[in-house]
Amino acid sequence: MAPKSSLAAKERLIVEEEEVLQAVILADSFNKRFTPLTTYKPRCLLPICNAPLLDWTFESLALAGVQEIFVICRSHAELVKAAIKNSKWSKPSAGLKIVPIVTAKETFSPGDAMRDIYTHGIITSDFVLVTGDLVSNIRIDEVVRVHKERRKTNKDAIMTMVVKESGTHHRTRSRGESAVFVLEPDTSECLHYEAVTGYPPKKYANIPREILAEHPEVEIRNDLIDCSIDVCSVEVPSLFQDNFDYGDIRRDFVHGVLTSDLLMKNIYCYVAKEGYAARVKDTNSYAAISKDILSRWTFPLVPDDNYPGGHSYEHLRGNKYIAKDSSVVLSRTCKIGNNTLIGSKSQIAENAQVLASVLGQRCIIGAGSVVRNSYLFDGVVVGPNCTIEHSIIGAGVQIKEKSIVERGCLIADGVIVGPQARLEPFQKLLRRRQDAEGEDEDEEDDDADEEADAGEDGDDEADDEDDEDEDDQEEDGSESGEEGVDSDYEEVEANQDPEALAKLGPESNAIIWPQPKVDEDEEIDELEHPDNQRLMRIGDDASDLVLSDPGSVTSSESESESESDDEYRFGGSSPSSSTTSLPLSAPSNLVAQADSAAISEFRHEVTQSLDRAFAEGHSVDNAAVELKTLRMASNVPLRLVREAVVAAIVSRMKIVEGGGVPQRQEIAAVISRWGGLIDQIGGVDAVETVEILQECCASSDRLPLFGQILAALYQDDIVEEDDIRNWHKRPSAQGDGVKPLSLQENFKKCWTVGAHMIKQFDEQESDEESEEESEEDADPDEGAKAKTAVPVQQQPAAEQPASHDESSEEDEESQSDEEESDEGSGEESE
Repeated sequence: MAPKSSLAAKERLIVEEEEVLQAVILADSFNKRFTPLTTYKPRCLLPICNAPLLDWTFESLALAGVQEIFVICRSHAELVKAAIKNSKWSKPSAGLKIVPIVTAKETFSPGDAMRDIYTHGIITSDFVLVTGDLVSNIRIDEVVRVHKERRKTNKDAIMTMVVKESGTHHRTRSRGESAVFVLEPDTSECLHYEAVTGYPPKKYANIPREILAEHPEVEIRNDLIDCSIDVCSVEVPSLFQDNFDYGDIRRDFVHGVLTSDLLMKNIYCYVAKEGYAARVKDTNSYAAISKDILSRWTFPLVPDDNYPGGHSYEHLRGNKYIAKDSSVVLSRTCKIGNNTLIGSKSQIAENAQVLASVLGQRCIIGAGSVVRNSYLFDGVVVGPNCTIEHSIIGAGVQIKEKSIVERGCLIADGVIVGPQARLEPFQKLLRRRQDAEGEDEDEEDDDADEEADAGEDGDDEADDEDDEDEDDQEEDGSESGEEGVDSDYEEVEANQDPEALAKLGPESNAIIWPQPKVDEDEEIDELEHPDNQRLMRIGDDASDLVLSDPGSVTSSESESESESDDEYRFGGSSPSSSTTSLPLSAPSNLVAQADSAAISEFRHEVTQSLDRAFAEGHSVDNAAVELKTLRMASNVPLRLVREAVVAAIVSRMKIVEGGGVPQRQEIAAVISRWGGLIDQIGGVDAVETVEILQECCASSDRLPLFGQILAALYQDDIVEEDDIRNWHKRPSAQGDGVKPLSLQENFKKCWTVGAHMIKQFDEQESDEESEEESEEDADPDEGAKAKTAVPVQQQPAAEQPASHDESSEEDEESQSDEEESDEGSGEESE
């Protein structure tokens, strides 16, 4: 007979083997960031790279060894249940048991959903909590193992949150929503959590002093991406049930547990070193995660292998993915850019371009049309000579010929636009209710017939489960598609602007969804404020909102900020308060290194882009669009782009031996061809352009060319006289604070060249005044001719690379100018 100890050990092993790893998916988003795309379907069923988001979440959990999944849904619950039933996950071979749970119609937040989970009593052990918009390849089973090991010694450890390190410019890091984590270095226990919104910018985190007093060493982290993957103990739903003010899982539950003196519970972080995880929380993250999937960061979940959508794609060089079934029709003259995915049965006509975009199945792109950084769902038809930029286009949309869809637009399913329509940036379009409801009734009839047929073939167990779901739905008072038709839909349609609708084209069936507005008396969550939401929408760099870049704060703003600094620092409380405020603007060494690496990578990509544009002879417009795309993808300040462009243009100028006229012609040719790119990258700041030109020349062998390049920029109207004067007035133009001294001397040489140019401007003005007084009938074009003549001779002889006598060249130029003047006057007299 075996000893009792060995029998107990065997029983324990059997229990551990039989314990099923459960997961809960919150399918509802509880916000309207994807409106109007989510008017008739939930966000979790929107496709990303041609696979529904919910399938990506199932794949992520399947990788972790999860065996039982509860999908918690309220809005569009019937669509979610149908999608699960018709997916591969409903097959016995999938190895997953997926149970949809329809919550009560009063479920308006994640906290309400967690309370419903407690009511249903479905959780029997530690479980994984995720959202229905998760894309991840992280091995969650390792997080579960660590959590369970910790629970053996600390029963109060109720949750482990998965986070990943990142720099501030990481593509999937939300600019509108982040957090400060205060961690215990050895155990990664989360001691304090504070949510941070992007706008208005928050500069300080308030940390309880007790934490700093009780823990001699802490890590204050603002460089972590919250993956929204939590491993929870079985008592977490009951804590929501006991605290009805817990709405949001992070801002309410986590913050509440950590600040409560009564609960005495612990929450930990798991800092993932490997793998990828991100939530499609908004349209900006939708674009970022799409690019990450195409760039293969989600491996092994990539389009050409293990793809959640069930489709098969061929992976080509440059991360181009074409459906493998040979049904895609590509014209010989069409262009498919890098990081592009094209679904089956799609057609791209001659001279059309699809660049860094995703096309669903059965899409048609007309001749000469351009689709750039956009995402088209199944069945979209784009007519000839159309342009679509940084937008998301729903299924079955028709964009007729010569229409333009500006950046940031969201077009819901079935909308017709055009012909010759022009959508404003960030416009949202939705079908008229009559058209939408008519089609939906037909679809419901078809679905009902299909479900009836499928039901006849189903087994008794499936029928019993359906009956249980229906009973739950009746008990909860939930209505299918309760949010299917937005409560404001009818009012929005009744208050349309006829002039705005006329711009959508004569054949359009769309209405315009209004942009969100906030009344002064209305209380609104900071996270959902329209200004903060701008940081989360596709195609919006929000450069007029974000004031975190160096040099973007005016002197008056700086003074007013310093006056209220103490008040802001302590949050209106006295310095003796129990909370300590620490600035968020000083990143840790790790964050600084990550930012530096991201900026270095961005500069490398910009250099490659410009080299390609120079070598292949791209137009300035196309080159500018590519640079804008890189900037938005990398989330870097505009000045970095301008620095890269100016440096590339200057380095392209060859140094001509002997200098003189050939050198000026070389500079003029380069500026004439590429100078316009400086002002087309997202903003015009001529003074900054001169500053950057000075830095570039002062630190390179192009120092002798500074005056001639500045003159060429002046002649091409890229910089004006006032811009040169304003630059010259700045202390930085003389090299104040520049090190080493040799570089400072070079700055002063450039400043001296500018002084000569300004002197000649003054002389020219005085000459013009005297001429105007003496010759009232003077040729009005003389001023323009004088402008082209002024800057060419500005650079002092000491700075010229030429070795021969320049006075003869200047005489030749003045002579040629006189001849041109004589020819002009002769033509006038004729």
